Amino acid sequence: MLRTQKLGEADRIITLLTRGHGRVRAVARGVRRTKSKFGARLEPFSHVDVQFFARGSELVGRGLPLCTQSETIAPYGGGIVADYARYTAGTAMLETAERFTDHEGEPAVQQYLLLVGGLRTLARGEHEPHLVLDAFLLRSLAVNGYAPSFSDCAKCGMAGPNRFFSVAAGGSVCADCRVPGSVVPSAGALELLGALLTGDWATADACESRYVREGSGLVSAYLHWHLERGLRSLRYVEKQPYKTAATET
Repeated sequence: MLRTQKLGEADRIITLLTRGHGRVRAVARGVRRTKSKFGARLEPFSHVDVQFFARGSELVGRGLPLCTQSETIAPYGGGIVADYARYTAGTAMLETAERFTDHEGEPAVQQYLLLVGGLRTLARGEHEPHLVLDAFLLRSLAVNGYAPSFSDCAKCGMAGPNRFFSVAAGGSVCADCRVPGSVVPSAGALELLGALLTGDWATADACESRYVREGSGLVSAYLHWHLERGLRSLRYVEKQPYKTAATET
């Protein structure tokens, strides 16, 4: 479940990321009534098995389908909403998944699996919420064709590590490919981001907080560039204020 919207006095429009049909919106009747057990299952962060009724053969068409049945697979919300850091990180993950699946009905299996895995990790508290979020953001960028480079030059392929970083150029760049606006991040921040992208949690968990803050700033800037506008929910994520150690060149 990505989000819900009120409809009438007792209904909701629900937005889900599905395995086979990508992002889908549907109407859930009566779920806002106090005694509705059905509605309790249809909340953000929940991993659910849903049945729909749609007029005609298309799930995504002129009218919204009806959600007729819902069974909980994993109630990740219980482990997320009680903790502010997890909740804000999780909200940013849901918004990211919705932004990267802006065409309803188009399959997005990798994004679906990534979101389920990210919410599971967040709910279990296996790693710091801001690290889970940054890992999710980087991998979402990667599965949508925007994988950043944190070592080799993103433009010419020169073997890294390379000193400069440009969000517009696709990540790390060599001195010859440096573009205006490039920054010089610390080696520790680039190592952290590479670890988050590849799933090296031993390295990520042991990283110093100054590199975490710096890395988060680079991830946010990179995501903003490719989405063309920032995430509303990202401003509420519980992090220490970011002060970049990078210098403009």
